Amino acid sequence: MASESGQSPNPSWFTPKRLLMIFCLINMLNYVDRGAIASNGVNGSLATCTDSGICTGGSGIQGDFNLNNFQDGVLSSAFMVGLLIASPIFASLAKSHNPFRLIGVGLSVWTLAIAGCGSSFDFWSIAICRMLVGVGEASFISLAAPFIDDNAPDAQKTAWLATFYMCIPAGTALGYVYGGIVGSQFNWRVAFWVEAILMLPFPILGFVIKPLQLKGFAPLESKQTLTYTETNVSETGDDDTLAEDQALLKGSKSTSKLWNQFTIFSKDMQELLHDQVYVINVLGYIAYNFVIGAYSYWGPKAGYSIYHMNNADLLFGGITIVCGIVGTLAGGLFLDRISSTISNAFKLLSGATFLGAIFCLIAFLFKSLSGFIVFFSMGELLIFVTQAPVNYVSLRCVKPSLRPLSMAISTVSIHVFGDVPSSPLVGVLQDHINDWRKTALCLTSIFFLAAVIWFIGIFLKSDVYDKDDEEQSATTRGGKLTPLLDGSSDTTSSQV
Repeated sequence: MASESGQSPNPSWFTPKRLLMIFCLINMLNYVDRGAIASNGVNGSLATCTDSGICTGGSGIQGDFNLNNFQDGVLSSAFMVGLLIASPIFASLAKSHNPFRLIGVGLSVWTLAIAGCGSSFDFWSIAICRMLVGVGEASFISLAAPFIDDNAPDAQKTAWLATFYMCIPAGTALGYVYGGIVGSQFNWRVAFWVEAILMLPFPILGFVIKPLQLKGFAPLESKQTLTYTETNVSETGDDDTLAEDQALLKGSKSTSKLWNQFTIFSKDMQELLHDQVYVINVLGYIAYNFVIGAYSYWGPKAGYSIYHMNNADLLFGGITIVCGIVGTLAGGLFLDRISSTISNAFKLLSGATFLGAIFCLIAFLFKSLSGFIVFFSMGELLIFVTQAPVNYVSLRCVKPSLRPLSMAISTVSIHVFGDVPSSPLVGVLQDHINDWRKTALCLTSIFFLAAVIWFIGIFLKSDVYDKDDEEQSATTRGGKLTPLLDGSSDTTSSQV
């Protein structure tokens, strides 16, 4: 309901800690799904027959649908198609629709798509559902981090981001275990149906709870708000940009809304690409993710070949889980401790990546398995320190209204130019060298490239958009557009 006085003593059920907890649970479920579909219990295997004529029936998705290895591989990455296409779209729609409601829409698509995976009947049906899973996830990855950044305590912003991104390795690991247990004890379809049931309350919350508002975005619920915004936007550049965007969206009848959206998207993309700090940050992230992606795919096989591990999957998985959780949290806490600035973030990114690369290189030079485990664990721990700082830079180097697009383009870039091409390229290198130790050393050396790129960022001048900038910008647009979680009494009129 609209507030007559313009004041709302309890603007939303969400508190900052509730928001963080719920977003972490959602992120965890996203990555539980990624781990589950790769687990033996859900993914399964083809039917096999021995030379003596004894046959073993297939299991899981691969066995039920009789998929070859190529089709099976497509399923594991099909979500990426929807994710890469939909991420910039959701980020752009945030200027014309409430971002919190967009998360609700995305999670609804995710829930239905996951339920569809459990009800699929052949390769194409489950492949399409996996693509839709990526579409549903796109709204969340573009908009969740800006909401967390808005509402985290000033002294703990990167620590809160670290907590959010820690759910990636934790969720993936839990997914392996969950998929294995449910798939073997019940059926692989049950694993997907349970995921859908667990996610269902979150899109419902997104629609029934009073919508939250991101900083840097004027409410679009009424024409009155738009008019007020357009007449009070003379003080800051961000206000001018937002007013222009909203004017385009409400433009002449002769111009299609689709063209207006495309025009706004093109203008925002130009602004992002001209931001040197943002570009350097993403370039470093691409090089970093190139190595991480190849590690996750080829690591167990390389470990088995070099050190003749019988449990390479378990060993690499265990190291990644522990180091991912500890390293990610440590990176956020450390950056907050030394003062969260873009310059300090680049120092941490460069230093941690450089040292981590050295430890990983030394690890692959060891002849003994014990020496490899010690040094590789130390290297991985340092490598994962980067997760919170790199996303902090993407959020803070751009003005508030560009943060969703900033996160979306960063995500698209690190996948398209990073982990997606890295696995096949490393495979080509191994085919040529035919020595996993040399291949692993060549791959690990790319971490140094990421460290050098991020080192350049230390010396770049950045216009940091901090909390005061955002509040001043929001106040100019008519009423405090501080996040509704703050519980402040000065809020613009809104509807439940």
